Amino acid sequence: MYSKILVPVDLAHTDQMSKALDTAIDIAKHYGATLFYVSVTNTTPSSVSHNPSELADKLQEFADEQGKIHGVDTDIEVISATDTAVELTDRLVKMIHDSNADLVVMASHKPGIGDRLHILHSNAANIVKNSDVSVFVVR
Repeated sequence: MYSKILVPVDLAHTDQMSKALDTAIDIAKHYGATLFYVSVTNTTPSSVSHNPSELADKLQEFADEQGKIHGVDTDIEVISATDTAVELTDRLVKMIHDSNADLVVMASHKPGIGDRLHILHSNAANIVKNSDVSVFVVR
């Protein structure tokens, strides 16, 4: 049913994404699907890496470790963006299409005051609205 599962990953927050990561692994194991870990990053240094190339190395290491521990195939892609806050949805939707992913599994935060005041927006909701594949949003 699923052959390639796209999983957006922020390496600075994998501890907050554990439920979504575990869900993606379970689905991949069930269907024999490849987990396709994707990070969208600014071109400026961050707390995780100094540049997109270094982030790609760290994401590859993460994917290799996950694949080895859980016995699943993995792949990665790092997408550079000038402003991730503005470009995240478009970049991920394009990657979903270009990679032929047939499922997206992603983490989402619980709605809070920032959502009610429209200060924050839901990246997951934007992916659901703009993608043509199934999206499993995990809280």
